[in-house]
Amino acid sequence: MAAASLISALSLSPLDPSKTLRTSLEELPLRSPRFFFKRRKLPSLTPLLLSNGNGSLKRVESVSSNHLSAAPVGTGNYEFLDSVAEVELRLDIGALDIQSSSDIFVDVDETSLLIRVKASGSLINLMETNRLFDKIRPSETVWYIDEDQLVVNLKKYDTELKWPDIKESWDSLTSGILQLLKGTSIYIIGDSTEINQEVAKELATGIGYTPLYTSELLERYAKKSIDSWVVSEGADSVSEAEGAVLEGLSSHVRAVVATLGGLHGAARRPDKWRHLYAGFTVWLSKSEAPDEASAKEEARRHIKDGSLAYTNAEVVVKLGGWDLKHARDVAQGCLSALKQLILPDKQLTGKKSLYIRLGCRGDWPNIKPPGWDPSSGVDPCPES
Repeated sequence: MAAASLISALSLSPLDPSKTLRTSLEELPLRSPRFFFKRRKLPSLTPLLLSNGNGSLKRVESVSSNHLSAAPVGTGNYEFLDSVAEVELRLDIGALDIQSSSDIFVDVDETSLLIRVKASGSLINLMETNRLFDKIRPSETVWYIDEDQLVVNLKKYDTELKWPDIKESWDSLTSGILQLLKGTSIYIIGDSTEINQEVAKELATGIGYTPLYTSELLERYAKKSIDSWVVSEGADSVSEAEGAVLEGLSSHVRAVVATLGGLHGAARRPDKWRHLYAGFTVWLSKSEAPDEASAKEEARRHIKDGSLAYTNAEVVVKLGGWDLKHARDVAQGCLSALKQLILPDKQLTGKKSLYIRLGCRGDWPNIKPPGWDPSSGVDPCPES
């Protein structure tokens, strides 16, 4: 089967350098004689968030064997600084034969950056990414030349979010996601136990969490393989046992839990989700969709239908195939999707913590008051 490779949820066409706008020195109250201010309005680009009908949103990432995420082109020699309200990027251009500042083109929108220079008669890409670490305010972008460096200042959309790097990558995600997760565990679900475990291992290693596999815990307890257990006692018995394991793990923090795939997995059964809601759930879903748009439409249909318990997951990552060598690509897609899920609602982690403290009663995401009895479905009367 073809290898799974991460593709961007959004892609941008190359921008026309002739459309870069500048103002003259006299229009800017700044000292530098080589300061340029660029204003450009582009269509707003937002990640795809799908409603699952219970008031929560889910982030969908697509993984396909036919597409690869765009890689920055250029020297890769840059300095980066996060100064709360803005981020600063410095690129060395001293070795390039740049005749004038008009040979520099900086194009941005909310999520992408393209920097090109005209040198020795050729147009060179210094940096190109359609995945900035987070959204920026493109109309407030400023760039200028400081001796042998091109300096680009980007205004952050979310000033509370610390950027580890200018681009969204495996390294920046594994470093930057911790400020959003705040110790909340991650549960990997899907039809393949093997894929769940390999992706969980990559995630745990990357973010410094503990990897836990329900299959290993169950086999250690039963002293036999999952397959033997299914044959001897049936799929329902295994599912019940995994549900008990998930209950025990629900109070754990900083863990990535790989669950069982197949018909005997607890995550496949709607009545076994109360303890999965203790963490962020990521559904690794294999897809035959030929492209990203089709994969997203497929995810929408699954969520709307709701017949598969996996659709309770908060994040869906579509796989066009599987190869162990690309487990990190899939893990990166998971982190990217989780980041986009949490950023609009940073209270999610606190809400997860409250859900655990109240006993994982199955009332996610609409948490009932203390004293609520899950079996009754009736809210307790407020004290007078």
